[in-house]
Amino acid sequence: MRPQFGNRLLTDDQDVFQHNAWDNVEWDDEQEELARESVRKNSLQKMPQEDVQKYEDEADKFWDSFYSIHSNKFFKDRHWLFTEFPELAPAVENSENSSKCGRKIFEIGCGVGNTIIPILKYSQEEDLMVYGGDFSAKAIEILKEDPHFDGKRSQVFVLDATADIWDVPFEEASIDIVVLIFVMSAINPSRMSHVAKQVAKYLKPGGLLVFRDYGLYDMAQLRFKPGKCLEENFYVRGDGTRVYFFTQEEIRDLFQAAGLLEEQNHVDRRLQVNRGRQLKMYRVWIQGKFRKPVPKLEILH
Repeated sequence: MRPQFGNRLLTDDQDVFQHNAWDNVEWDDEQEELARESVRKNSLQKMPQEDVQKYEDEADKFWDSFYSIHSNKFFKDRHWLFTEFPELAPAVENSENSSKCGRKIFEIGCGVGNTIIPILKYSQEEDLMVYGGDFSAKAIEILKEDPHFDGKRSQVFVLDATADIWDVPFEEASIDIVVLIFVMSAINPSRMSHVAKQVAKYLKPGGLLVFRDYGLYDMAQLRFKPGKCLEENFYVRGDGTRVYFFTQEEIRDLFQAAGLLEEQNHVDRRLQVNRGRQLKMYRVWIQGKFRKPVPKLEILH
C-alpha cells in the first residue's frame, strides 16, 4: 500500500520518471490557465436537451452495460483504500473494542465490490455488517458471485440514491460509516443535495462519511471533446455514464448544508507517469471526511 497522500513529493523535475506517481504536485499559474481554457472550450457546445434527458432517464441501462463489459476488472486494485481511510478496517487493538460492538458500514454506489470485498477480507471485526447499494442490478449480481463475498457479514441491494425514499435494510441513524467513493460525481447535480441529506439521516450521531471523487481540472475532464458537456463541469462519457468534477468548496457546502462537520477536505493533485512512454498525466481528486455531530444531551450522558 502507498503512503498516505502527501508523502512522495517531486522536488527535482529531473526525477519525474523515477516513480509512477507523485503526490501534491503544485500547479503554476500557466498550467492552471491552460486547464481553465481547455474546460472553457470543451464546454462551449452543450448537449441538446433531449439527449441530456435521455442520459438521465436511462442512466441505469448505461451502468448495467458498463458492468456487463468490464465485469469486476474496473478500479479493482485500490491500494490506497486503507491508508487513506483506516477507519474502514481498523486493527482490533486500535479499534476501541470494535470487534464486539457490531459496527455497520454502508457504501453507496458499491459497484462490484472494490471497497466492500477488501473490507470483508481484511477487517478483524467479528460482528461487522457491511451494506452496499448500487444503481446497477448487474453490478450487484457480479458482486454476489465474488468468491470473497460473505452473505453473513454483508448485504447488497439495488438502490437509486437519488430516489426520494430509500428502501434499505437498516434504520435511520444506525450507520457508523457511510462510504462515497467516485459515486457522487455520477449523480445529477440537482439531486446531490438530497443524497447528502440522506447520508446524514442514516448516519448515527458521531458517525463518519468518507468521500473521494473527481476534482476540477482532472485529466479526465480536460480530455472531453466538445458536445459532451451536459452542464457546467458535468459530462457524458463515450459509454453513456456521466461524471461531475468538484471543487473543495462545493464538497464543503454540500455536506455542511446536510448538517455534517468537516474533518478533512483535501485536494489530492497527483502526477502519474508512464515511464515507458515518458508521459505525464495530472490527476485531481477531492478527498474528505465529514462527521455527524453528537447532540449535547448525548454527550452529557
